[in-house]
Amino acid sequence: MDIYKNHVSGILIIKKLNETTHRVALTSDFGNKLIDFEISDHDFKLNYVLPDLDKKIVINFLKNDFQHLLKRQYPVSESFEDEHTRIYLSKIDQKAYYLFFNKENNLLKQIIYTKNNREKIDFTFEAKKHIFADSLSLQHRDFKIKIKLFQITENE
Repeated sequence: MDIYKNHVSGILIIKKLNETTHRVALTSDFGNKLIDFEISDHDFKLNYVLPDLDKKIVINFLKNDFQHLLKRQYPVSESFEDEHTRIYLSKIDQKAYYLFFNKENNLLKQIIYTKNNREKIDFTFEAKKHIFADSLSLQHRDFKIKIKLFQITENE
């Protein structure tokens, strides 16, 4: 994670608790817990946060980012396509999500979240299967925040 000029690395664990709720924990490379929370579309429960990270702005960024990332349903209002990509537009209030699917393998490769017609967050995925992303890059457009996540496999 790069937040302004600060870099934080570690292991992120996301566990699906039920159909609507996920538990997210971030640990340091050495296994120390940095933050632990439960999240759904409308709820957020902070289980633990390292005192140095216990800042309202940090908590709100993580809450909002993961609510967008773990969103389960996108009602499609329009669709577009080009030679390689199928694009679906989902509008909810003043928010819009553009979902980009690769036509060759029908895998999600990008979600762009916009609010009031301004791009806010770009989620870019690399995946070989429909269920898991091999990597995820999350880039804020308004702030100097970038999060890169990589799936750890048994061989690594």
